[in-house]
Amino acid sequence: MKTTTSISLAVLLVLSLGIAQAQRTRTGTATGPNGKSATRTTTRQAGDVHSSTTGPNGKTASRDVTREGGTTSATVIGPNGQTASRTATRSAGSVESTATGPNGQTVSRNVTRTGTGSASATVTGSGGKSMTRTRTVAK
Repeated sequence: MKTTTSISLAVLLVLSLGIAQAQRTRTGTATGPNGKSATRTTTRQAGDVHSSTTGPNGKTASRDVTREGGTTSATVIGPNGQTASRTATRSAGSVESTATGPNGQTVSRNVTRTGTGSASATVTGSGGKSMTRTRTVAK
């Protein structure tokens, strides 16, 4: 009986891990009133997403999102090949994010929250200038 229970638990664990990592792909097509259509294919697996859209003119745009631990990274490639990206890292009470546009310029935003509900956000532009906003919750 003990062996059967152990084997059953092992099989259940393996199956549940397989389900958690399952890849799902969906494809959809939208057709406009002029008869032209666009197709989007989206694949999701373990929190990561890849999406590709092909328009009626045959040009393709894509979006890739990866998540690992407290970090999320996203890259978008437009139909003309221009790329933009964003990375956000979350930890206890804070979020640090950086975005890079198709021209290579970067902007960052850092937010820190306290246990009382107060928060401070600093945004730094591509020219190095920054602005800080602080919200204080009255007691």
